[in-house]
Amino acid sequence: MRRRSLLLTAGAAALATPLAGRAVAAPLSGPVLDHTTPADLDGSGHVDLSARVGAVAPLTTGTIVATFRTTSRNQAMTLLSASDPTVPSSNVTLTVSNGALQFSVREKDAALVNVMTRTRYADGRSHTVAVTVDGTGTRLHVGGRKVFETAARPFFRSVSGLTALALGRNLDSTRAGGEWFFTGTIERAAVWDRVLTEAELVAQSPAPALADAGRLATILNSDTPATWLFTGDSITHGALHTNGWRSYPEHWTERVRWELGKPKNRDFVIDTGVSGATSADLVAAFGERVSAFSPHVVSLMIGTNDIATPGIGLAGYRANLISLVRSIRALPGSPVPLLQAPNPVDPARWSGRAELWRYAQTMGEVAAQEKAVFIDHHDDWLNGNGGKVPLSLLNDGLHPNQRGHHRIVLKMIRDLQLFDPASGVCTLAVP
Repeated sequence: MRRRSLLLTAGAAALATPLAGRAVAAPLSGPVLDHTTPADLDGSGHVDLSARVGAVAPLTTGTIVATFRTTSRNQAMTLLSASDPTVPSSNVTLTVSNGALQFSVREKDAALVNVMTRTRYADGRSHTVAVTVDGTGTRLHVGGRKVFETAARPFFRSVSGLTALALGRNLDSTRAGGEWFFTGTIERAAVWDRVLTEAELVAQSPAPALADAGRLATILNSDTPATWLFTGDSITHGALHTNGWRSYPEHWTERVRWELGKPKNRDFVIDTGVSGATSADLVAAFGERVSAFSPHVVSLMIGTNDIATPGIGLAGYRANLISLVRSIRALPGSPVPLLQAPNPVDPARWSGRAELWRYAQTMGEVAAQEKAVFIDHHDDWLNGNGGKVPLSLLNDGLHPNQRGHHRIVLKMIRDLQLFDPASGVCTLAVP
């Protein structure tokens, strides 16, 4: 059983009996349901928890937490379901649907709330997801960070006659044997009768997400328009070497502005990459290349020219990256910085850039220091090719060609939880 810590919050109103003249905050309540035995499910079985349904049925507010790992990508897979199996579609379900996280409350076939993320989690990795419901609405969380919210607030109490409770399936009068079976492992499922704080949700996650990862997911899952700004050097610029195909910012535009189905495609993607640019150039031109566009997210890929420019070096590069990240955060609305390591180059043709890996490593260190999301293309290219530079992804040994740009956006898509096998961008075959 995984050890859980009880967290105390400054806002706790209840006080225990004074000890030594001081008021002591009462411990916050633990889960009313906590199943911690991992369930390995093959798409036909489930774990019946119906004996505990009485603990969750009265709840009008609270938290559901589930940690899972999928081994398939079925249309609908149940993590936790409470239902009235004598009538059609009367249930509270937390599911993974085509990879997306979905929470629904239905009463006799009427949907009281039915929300789904655009971000996807059926990727074979372990994820901890949560639903919190109170008087202000419903929120979905991944890795302890909020990724979606709505003003609707139905919860278990909204469905009368709950008698079935299970991990791995939903039970409905129209499906006597059950439906929406899970394939993979549900490591844990728990329910609280209160809303957990972000700190508590992070503590419930074996692999907590960065706050910025939650903010990026929230932007992707929200219908509110956002401006994505890509800046960097010639690789981001995407000129010439793509041979007429899309650059990675252009692929991202297609994925976000069209395929995700955001209303009226009003997310905007701006590319201010400049061929030959260094991190020092970006610092000097920050106003015209970043802040002028009022971005919500700023993607920064830089370093390929820094290594070949006298007077910068690793120390200067590090200082410039820190300055850029902090300048991004200081803009109105505190945009999210997204750091992307440059791809490796052919050392036989570009010997002066043979140690570009040091710049990629330094960017990762800065990202860790500044708690920024980091996408390591340098490592991805080498690990995907047995440690050798994949020359087939390069046009001149340095600049990515059309295949290289698609590889870059695929790494972005996977790291930001947007991969979908039904997506044209995700499955594009580049000759």
